[in-house]
Amino acid sequence: MRIVAGIDFGTLSTRATLLDSTKGRLGTASASYPLHRKREDPDYATQSHADHMTALAAAMRQVLAETGISGDQVEAIALDTTGSSVIPVDAKMQPLDDYYLWCDHRALHEAQEITGLAHAEKLEAIEWCGGVYSHEWGFAKLLHWLRHNPTRREHFASAFEHCDMVAATLAGITNPAEVKRSVCALGHKWLWNQKWGGFPPQAFLSKLDPLFDGVREKLAGEVLTSDHLAGRLSPEWAEKLGLRAGIPIPVGAFDAHWDAIGAGCRTGDVVNVVGTSTCIIAMQPETVLIPGVCGVVPGSVHPGYTGVEAGLSAVGDIFEAIAKRAGTDVKTLSAGLDDYRAGQTGLLRLTWDNGDRTVLVKSELGGITLGWNLLTTAQDELFAAIEGTAFHTRIILDRLAEYGVPIERIINAGGIPQHNARLNQVYADVLNKEVVVPDSIPTSIGSGIFAQLAAGIFTTIEEAQAAMCPKHKSFQPNPAAAAVYEELYRLYRQVYFAFGDETATPAGLATILKTLREVAAKARQTS
Repeated sequence: MRIVAGIDFGTLSTRATLLDSTKGRLGTASASYPLHRKREDPDYATQSHADHMTALAAAMRQVLAETGISGDQVEAIALDTTGSSVIPVDAKMQPLDDYYLWCDHRALHEAQEITGLAHAEKLEAIEWCGGVYSHEWGFAKLLHWLRHNPTRREHFASAFEHCDMVAATLAGITNPAEVKRSVCALGHKWLWNQKWGGFPPQAFLSKLDPLFDGVREKLAGEVLTSDHLAGRLSPEWAEKLGLRAGIPIPVGAFDAHWDAIGAGCRTGDVVNVVGTSTCIIAMQPETVLIPGVCGVVPGSVHPGYTGVEAGLSAVGDIFEAIAKRAGTDVKTLSAGLDDYRAGQTGLLRLTWDNGDRTVLVKSELGGITLGWNLLTTAQDELFAAIEGTAFHTRIILDRLAEYGVPIERIINAGGIPQHNARLNQVYADVLNKEVVVPDSIPTSIGSGIFAQLAAGIFTTIEEAQAAMCPKHKSFQPNPAAAAVYEELYRLYRQVYFAFGDETATPAGLATILKTLREVAAKARQTS
């Protein structure tokens, strides 16, 4: 037995998994931490680094106890996190504030400034993130923090993504300049690319705001793919975790990117990591830029390929919100959805409740539901929201395919597909492609695979995937449902761009509601 630990930091909890080189997953434990919101500011979302580390220690000790594995047997530990989740630190790596979590949207104005100046200055980096810089990303959040924390600015030494901060903490690194930074994090969220020497020029950053004077130097450090080490476990954290000091910690990455590896992603696959939001991950041998797509980053998913990231800003969060408004929960509201037919609700749901991440990249958009009548129920809206997230996913996949990303297989990963067969079938019907779902949750399998590489247990990602990744169950498209969704998708595309893109060709919307009613009437006749 050769055992490693894979760690996944999600939005509300951390999951610690022990994996054996021959048996696979031995056990998993989780521990939660609070998400800080403000009713008076719906864009606010933060978490404490101390809470994260306390939860990590609790989850690790719990999984060791439950499996009966001695901590001395664990040969490496690897971790993935949400992103972009940003924390400012002082010269000794002490947090100056909580993390600006990935779903913190306070930096919209800063993101718009970055986008505008980048295009005005013809900054190449903006084209590598789809032409629009997001309020969810690092520079926007850091600038917002600097502008709104004047009393703490003088102590600011650097800022880190969650994955890099946790790895540095575990390794006992106290000098920001010594921290190894993730290609995945910086490439997708911080305009970083070796092609132009790393971050954007200091002149650009200073022109954006003088508060960024010298920030390029403060963010400097070695930027590496995850087949390199971030450090080794310090004695202090070895004791807290119940592990052996000195074991390797590979450079971390974002959760969706490693979830894709854990789900068995290869070139030709698109992985929908469906959870509170959806992150869409693909890999391509060539590097091709894609307008409106969050990032194209060599080495961000698999060190040997170019990673492509896109996504939806909310999915599970929308389902939860619909259920909450109905005074129930998603599980209860979902009872009976298996009997729903394609288009029967007469609703067309644009799932922009938390903005649009891809391909419009506009956080200011809001959710839209067309086709309400006096008998429409909350359950109808929930089913229409499932259809809507599938339609939006198809918008994104169409854009990827248009720019040469190979799409041979769809993998629905993340937590929701494990418990919602109806969603998987809707996706297969809307996409008109086979959708496969891992037999078990792949979360933290990807981090375990990179831990095994760091420990020298496997020599390639593919070798580790063959041994560690769960098998898949298949959902085939239903031809009759696919035909209905083909008609509805044409409507969806029309509404999506008409409402979301001011540069789009004007579209006549007068027939939309009439067509929805006709589709719903046909669905009821065949039920």
